[in-house]
Amino acid sequence: MNRIPAIPIGPLTLDTPVILAPMTGVTDRPFRTLVKRYGAGLTVTEMIASEAMIRDTRQSRQKAAWDASEEPVSMQLAGCEPERMAEAAKLNEGLGAAIIDINMGCPVKKVVNGHAGSALMREPDLARRIIEATVKAVKVPVTLKMRMGWDHGSLNAPELARVAADLGIQLITVHGRTRCQLYSGTADWGFVRQVKDAVQVPVIVNGDICSIADAEAALDQSGADGVMIGRGAYGRPWLIAQVMAALTGRPVPADPTLAQQHDLVREHYAMMIDLYGPVIGVNLARKHLGWYTKGLHDSGTFRNAVNQLPDPVAVVSMIDRFFESQMHAQALAA
Repeated sequence: MNRIPAIPIGPLTLDTPVILAPMTGVTDRPFRTLVKRYGAGLTVTEMIASEAMIRDTRQSRQKAAWDASEEPVSMQLAGCEPERMAEAAKLNEGLGAAIIDINMGCPVKKVVNGHAGSALMREPDLARRIIEATVKAVKVPVTLKMRMGWDHGSLNAPELARVAADLGIQLITVHGRTRCQLYSGTADWGFVRQVKDAVQVPVIVNGDICSIADAEAALDQSGADGVMIGRGAYGRPWLIAQVMAALTGRPVPADPTLAQQHDLVREHYAMMIDLYGPVIGVNLARKHLGWYTKGLHDSGTFRNAVNQLPDPVAVVSMIDRFFESQMHAQALAA
């Protein structure tokens, strides 16, 4: 049975609304490319600061780059000045973005202190002006990602969602936490139903969706039109495809074999070194190596050792030895 029919985002159609969440420092072009290869309804770029986009910084260019396989591309922007958000949205549209996503959910202190991200949920007038300016600036659909509210004393997501929809927002994603919760506690999927009941545009539920069972429960509790998966995809770029299959009544693909995971990790590592260079690439890839190997035998020893290596060639050699030992142990146990 198909649990999630296709949904419109402006003139676009999202055939299977299981979406990779934008996560700074994680969902860069290499990771998104791999996720899309397995299968994803939509991927969203890392959050890009509107000012950095306008200044055309090296980091903003890296974040704004995508692989052709990802298209249509959703590019996420954060900012606190309506005119600058509008200008950055125009630039992204010019680069070929099919969707502009406004971030009103990021809880990170340096973003919130700049009156962006989830800080906008306690500044509804500014949030309204940013939404209005961004929607008017571009011809492509504009979407919105937010939290339940700033804290449990101000759960204003339904009200903000109504304003956003009236201003032309085409899809709303709600992370079932407040800003003050950061990532603690558990996501309140049931609250998202209040947002779903408040608007006519599609609503996506987000937060703590780490398995097929989580996705099914989130949909049941929220009544949402689709799911967005973030941290659940750490080290598992194949998870979104598995959730898509389950929710559309198709056979669920098995996890990749150890040999396939070995090839995947090698490829992902090479893509990161190619994008960022050997120094930054080695550092940024360490967290991914930790996620990929979590739960495998002696992975803690591997992580401790590989995190000390500055040379990407040496890292690849250690990756090879680790996975070869895993496959050898598996063969002996068979």
